[in-house]
Amino acid sequence: MKATEAKFLDFLMKSPQFVIPIYQRTYSWSEKECRQLWDDVIRTGSDDRISVHFVGSIVYIEQGLSQVTHKSPLLVIDGQQRLTTVTLLLAALAKAVGEDEPMEGFSAEMLRGYYLMNPLERGERKYKLLLSQTDKDTLTALVGSLEPPQEPSLRITQNFGLFAEWLKGRKGDLLAVCKGLAKLVVVDIALNRDQDNPQLIFESMNSTGKELSQADLIRNYVLMGLEPDLQTRLYEQFWRPMEIDFGQEAYGTHFDAFMRHYLSVKTGAIPRIDEVYEAFKDHARSPNTAAAGVEPLVKDIRVYARYFCAMALGAEHDADLHNAFLDRAN
Repeated sequence: MKATEAKFLDFLMKSPQFVIPIYQRTYSWSEKECRQLWDDVIRTGSDDRISVHFVGSIVYIEQGLSQVTHKSPLLVIDGQQRLTTVTLLLAALAKAVGEDEPMEGFSAEMLRGYYLMNPLERGERKYKLLLSQTDKDTLTALVGSLEPPQEPSLRITQNFGLFAEWLKGRKGDLLAVCKGLAKLVVVDIALNRDQDNPQLIFESMNSTGKELSQADLIRNYVLMGLEPDLQTRLYEQFWRPMEIDFGQEAYGTHFDAFMRHYLSVKTGAIPRIDEVYEAFKDHARSPNTAAAGVEPLVKDIRVYARYFCAMALGAEHDADLHNAFLDRAN
């Protein structure tokens, strides 16, 4: 592991591309966290006595071997929320400045060309940040001025709108915003693919921003250590359909409860809601489950998730069963 202090904007500019792996949770910061970042940026940018403002760490590992002529994208292990939120603020700022340049280096062209996009690249490599499936198309549409997807990410759309509103409220006085962004500092943590354990590091670095849910930790535990092809197939075949069945909001509020019920059925013991992740690891490491392998486990979770959505979230299509589930809920 190599850790260095870096200005956030320099870190963005020098990095080829950040990719959020499919096993990571989706973007989840709410207005509360965005407001905190905004207030910190304005406070820092308005006070010349403040030289820097620390906003946390970005932990990543190279996706593949880099060469002189081709720099490999960086897989983000921790720091997605900060990266995404600052990107949304920069995208909103690029739109707000118009033809002006409130501070040297903060024209719309420079903001997009340095921190949001790789102008000379094509396809997905044009974008500095690629999120996971639920959020990816919405962010690239905002950054690239493209038509938004039919089912946009709620958080991405809402938070971009918040920053646009707050910038508009400054009535053209954007100098403090630019100065504050220029003072943001992160700890740049690069992992060694052969020596560092991304899962253990991921578990230990949940101290800044929104706390990870038990379900977030479980998804990462299941998928993080797999070969990329298997990881992608299991996510797209089993885990992604679960996320869709729950929906963007319900996944964040109900999935922990579902995993608790699932483990109660499978193990005969009801874990505490804040100990679901530890109980799941014990279940996954048990002789029978471990011997069967990860794919049967993920497939089984998918089957039970469908039952849960039908009974608890009103997803049952059979009218009689739907009414019966509603009656039991009442």
